[in-house]
Amino acid sequence: MGGIKLGKLPDRAPVKISISVTPDLFAALNAYADAYEVTYGRRESVPDLIPFMLDRFITSDRSFRRTRKE
Repeated sequence: MGGIKLGKLPDRAPVKISISVTPDLFAALNAYADAYEVTYGRRESVPDLIPFMLDRFITSDRSFRRTRKE
């Protein structure tokens, strides 16, 4: 079957990573989860929030986007 506009979808299988953070960062991440709950009325765990936080950080970094395009 050919001629469709949509190309093959990219690999979307999640990749699990493990990190260690400082106690201060851990406290800040928990405070962020608290703020998220106040804002949206739903508690999300820090591990569930981190991928979205990292994605937002990377996509908003203009210098990184320019470097990546080169």
